[in-house]
Amino acid sequence: MMVMTAKLDFKKILVGLTAVAALVLSLILLLGGGEPAEQTSAPPAGSNDGRVAFLKGFGWEVTSSPTESGRVKIPAEASEVFDRYNALQKSQGYDLSPYAGKSVMRYVYQVNNYPGAKEPVYATLLLHKSKIIGGDITDTAAKGQIRGFKMPETAPTAPTTAPTTAPTATSETVPST
Repeated sequence: MMVMTAKLDFKKILVGLTAVAALVLSLILLLGGGEPAEQTSAPPAGSNDGRVAFLKGFGWEVTSSPTESGRVKIPAEASEVFDRYNALQKSQGYDLSPYAGKSVMRYVYQVNNYPGAKEPVYATLLLHKSKIIGGDITDTAAKGQIRGFKMPETAPTAPTTAPTTAPTATSETVPST
């Protein structure tokens, strides 16, 4: 019978494990941990100041506290209204599909500087775990529109293909019908 022995140099093993750990860590940092860019670009919105700052970043002047807040449920199944509302969200870098069936927080602020507004205009923010996952700006005028967060350069003149209703806190789905 033959017996083989090997000398283990723990110093070489430790150096090798350290090199592997450094490689894995650098890959994680380089790839950003796999989180989508739109999720990491949203400011901390767990506080009222963070939500107001987010809207101010688009040029909106809003009331200092929400006019409404409450939990709403993202529909578990898609519908025509949801698909149109989610198309608006996708156009601004968000997607509500991963939140289907989940309850999220909805904060509504009155906008004080909407170009040409004669009726109230509201900014709605949808948050999941203190991260902004979507929202809109709603002009409540008779021919008002729901649009993304980007401020129009001039007073809007023609309706868009966005849905005609905004989500409400009393409904249990977003958007309401």
